[in-house]
Amino acid sequence: MSKIHAAITAVQGYVPDYVLSNKELETIVDTTDEWITSRTGIKERRILKGEGLGTSDMAVHAVNGLLKKRGITAEEVDLIIFCTTTPDMPFPATANILADKIGAKNAWGFDLQAACSGFIYGISTASQFIESGKHQKVLVVGGDKMSSIIDYTDRTTCIIFGDGCGAVLLEPNEEGNGIIDSVLKSDGAGRQFLHQKAGGSVKPASYETIDHREHFVYQEGKAVFKFAVTNMADVAAEIMERNQLSAEDVTWLVPHQANKRIIDATASRMGVGSEKVMINIERYGNTTNGTIPLCLWEWEDKLKKGDNIILAAFGGGFTWGSVYIKWAY
Repeated sequence: MSKIHAAITAVQGYVPDYVLSNKELETIVDTTDEWITSRTGIKERRILKGEGLGTSDMAVHAVNGLLKKRGITAEEVDLIIFCTTTPDMPFPATANILADKIGAKNAWGFDLQAACSGFIYGISTASQFIESGKHQKVLVVGGDKMSSIIDYTDRTTCIIFGDGCGAVLLEPNEEGNGIIDSVLKSDGAGRQFLHQKAGGSVKPASYETIDHREHFVYQEGKAVFKFAVTNMADVAAEIMERNQLSAEDVTWLVPHQANKRIIDATASRMGVGSEKVMINIERYGNTTNGTIPLCLWEWEDKLKKGDNIILAAFGGGFTWGSVYIKWAY
């Protein structure tokens, strides 16, 4: 009997309409288009506007499009794993809110929080449910409304992040395609360099935490950049070595879109040319859990059955990892 792999059978993305350009940011904080572009590669990012709209609302758009594309109903979904750093609320899980909004009455679900590595953690977790034979259709959603936790007076972070969401459907595959391998890592000692100070059980919301602007992303850029360049590149190279893949064997590198220089360093470490690297950071910025599925969505028509695809990400906390996929359609 052939081994069951968890294969991506559909992908869909959604980004909000509002475009926040570098030129507009010049009017908000002390920065310039040239400075942002040269250091990050970002020209614009999308922002979710509208009263009462959260991460799940972007996911509804992405998932409904995915279900229509695949030709199935929400009631056929067994499980929803929602990878997000900006849940609609601390509880219940945004996965459950999404299930209610789309009518996935037969699915159970949970949220997965691994900062920018969440989506690759999520598809690796989902693959176990498929490979066990217990689940047939698992929805993995990666999305964030980062504008909800960004301080637009802090020029070191507000230039980087945007809002967006992507989703994939995983189903069993016995042809040898799907998720072949993953390398996932974490190191909590890195939390001091990238975190949100308040809003958790250690420092619940108070007048003081609000006055001190502690409910926003805090980042020490140089330390994060140093760790990300090394670790994201190393883990992508490690998964290639584990699976005897040369640079020629790799069809596509799908890197987390945090910084163009980190992406370039990862591709260089792998020996992969820029023509094989999916990049959309210039238009969307860092959408955290949304970056990798949004890339897969935008490049879907270029993907061919059997393509060797390497996903790589690095996130706050620290978390990082890589996934090797053979594309299934």
